[in-house]
Amino acid sequence: MTGRARRDAGLGVLGVLLAFGVCEAVSRAGIVRREYLPPASDVLARSVELAGDPVFLDGVGATLRAWVLGLALACAIAVPAGLLLGSVPIVDAAVRAIVEFLRPLPSVALIPLVSLLLGSGTETEVALVTYASVWPILFNTMYGLGESEPLAKDTLRAFGFGRAAVLLRVELVGAAPFIAAGIRISAAVALVVAVATELLSGFGEGLGIFIAQAQQATDGNLDVLAGVVWAGVLGLLINGVLVRCERRLFPWTPERRAVRA
Repeated sequence: MTGRARRDAGLGVLGVLLAFGVCEAVSRAGIVRREYLPPASDVLARSVELAGDPVFLDGVGATLRAWVLGLALACAIAVPAGLLLGSVPIVDAAVRAIVEFLRPLPSVALIPLVSLLLGSGTETEVALVTYASVWPILFNTMYGLGESEPLAKDTLRAFGFGRAAVLLRVELVGAAPFIAAGIRISAAVALVVAVATELLSGFGEGLGIFIAQAQQATDGNLDVLAGVVWAGVLGLLINGVLVRCERRLFPWTPERRAVRA
């Protein structure tokens, strides 16, 4: 770990400890009633306790399964579609209006429609996660194609390589870091949508269902906040793994060189 990385990690830990201390002090001092905001130490203890609850862990596993399936489907759809739209301007022009119409639609607003079509089960959750996750990957793929090296493309064409060879050998390789960044963004979006879908729909099992049920219980705020802590930890771990993978796979990018400096 470089000096800059150690400094950033230290500042991150300091920020977490500061937030923990503020929440603990606010609750202990009675500024906010404990029924509404339990002490941070109690929330942390409950979060650790849930790690030994098999039923809770099964719910977390269900959320992660929907997350994995939705993100994988989004990659399988968005990368080829981004390559097509980014390399064939006439196709991009033909579907641009449809894409711009669909992109702003919040996935959770589609819960009633998708539930009607697919039923109240994992299929609905996976479909909504896929829908929400497609857009960052799609647009990052298209943007990455536009940033590919013109000289490398001209060189291949000069040696007689066709359009498909240029796309696979130069443009796709150049777009790969952008695609990876899109996947990392979509991974966070997918987790948010998976939990939100469970929370708002009220069906199935998962972390969102645990939070929704805790909301209905008397003095359930402790479990609600513990569930939120788990969601945040999962997001942090997923992002950390993907960032590490990006650094290993694409060490030549300017961002990665700056981190190493």
